[in-house]
Amino acid sequence: MKIIIAGAGEVGFHLAKLLSYEAQDITLIDCNKDSLSYADSHLDIRVIKGDATSIAILKEAQIEGSDLMIGVTSSETTNITLCMLAKQLGCKRTIARISNAEFIHNKDLIKFDELGIDELISPEALAAAEIQLLINQSAFNNTYEFEEGLLIMVGVSLPNSAPFVGKSVQEAANIFPELHFMPIAIQRMGTQYTIVPRGGTVFKEKDQVYFIINRDGLNDLYKLTGKVKREIKNVMILGGSNVGFKTARDLCGKKFNVKLIEKNKERAFELADELPDALIINGDGRNVELLEEENLEAMDAFIAVTGNSETNIMSCLVAKSKNVRKTMALVENMDYFQLSHSIGIDTLLNKKLLAANHIFRHIRKGEVVAMTRLNNLNAEILEFIVKPSSLVTGKYIRDLNFPKEATIGGVIRNNEGIIALGGFKIAAGDRVVVCCLPSAIRKIEKLFL
Repeated sequence: MKIIIAGAGEVGFHLAKLLSYEAQDITLIDCNKDSLSYADSHLDIRVIKGDATSIAILKEAQIEGSDLMIGVTSSETTNITLCMLAKQLGCKRTIARISNAEFIHNKDLIKFDELGIDELISPEALAAAEIQLLINQSAFNNTYEFEEGLLIMVGVSLPNSAPFVGKSVQEAANIFPELHFMPIAIQRMGTQYTIVPRGGTVFKEKDQVYFIINRDGLNDLYKLTGKVKREIKNVMILGGSNVGFKTARDLCGKKFNVKLIEKNKERAFELADELPDALIINGDGRNVELLEEENLEAMDAFIAVTGNSETNIMSCLVAKSKNVRKTMALVENMDYFQLSHSIGIDTLLNKKLLAANHIFRHIRKGEVVAMTRLNNLNAEILEFIVKPSSLVTGKYIRDLNFPKEATIGGVIRNNEGIIALGGFKIAAGDRVVVCCLPSAIRKIEKLFL
């Protein structure tokens, strides 16, 4: 695919890096010479210095006939404008990064596709939605919903108390004859290897395991992993950024008790006006005495979303030391993901990764409607719509020439999430959730073309 990315900031560079690994034809546009120089020297891509809203620059990038334009500059006005221009100049699809989530909420009112914008993404809104989902599934450290929860991906670190530690996947499945969950990926403690489990794969203590479950499987999974579902009611948020504001607003709307700590006095007063149902505290969240005064020990969850990754990590560690059950930290450095479970923080969030996940489904071949990358795992989860012409149509799962580096986690049919085993026959119109390693992606895509 020929892909043009406007904006060499954190999101743009990260996208360019991921896409360049897949041998895509990438052109990166930015006004900042230093950002482009770093990308040019580290990635196998083409770079152009200039204003992406310039028609001359877009023509130089060969916009006519390109497959995808991604506008991820820091200015949502620039992103919207350049996507409109790109579509008029012959680009097939366009994606614009925005900061005002109102545009997304009013997509039906404002016909952005008629303006030339196929997709709007807000990394801040994606992060806030991810936080709310993790709050709802409080025992797990990673979640993703397919088709509004018909199938759910959850990640969990196995404690020693989990009843199937030391048992194989097949033995664990026999505990529950009515199967409502499927393990799709495992990372052993202290390793960087991703295992796609088979029937004989043995679960070990402190494994990070990812499951696909349907709505009936949640309680089974709590029993199977030894986790206890605890209600979360009291939440403390550190940082009044866009992510902090959106998270506080959403949680207040769900009747959570929210305390938000913001260092900047002017911003704190703004938040107090905009969030009447939350308690806004003007103070430095790095001050342990302040956290203790605000009754940190009584919190069910602590969410650190300041602009400083180290502050977020350290404050979450303080919260853990005070026995706060659920901690989440927003981080910018992708390398920190390798540390999350070893240092005791439940979940690390990264806006770049969330935005890249959302955009990546437009790059995948086949009818991909959803996609996520697992934090710190070399694996992708893809949701395909089965076409009448797909190679998998009309075949039983056990008869598919499926690579060992991939597995089917579940199928959505007739508005029902199904944990599909070998005897399940795939039909046109099914939505199939697949977990696969990078080496298997091309084979999987061919099966669903």
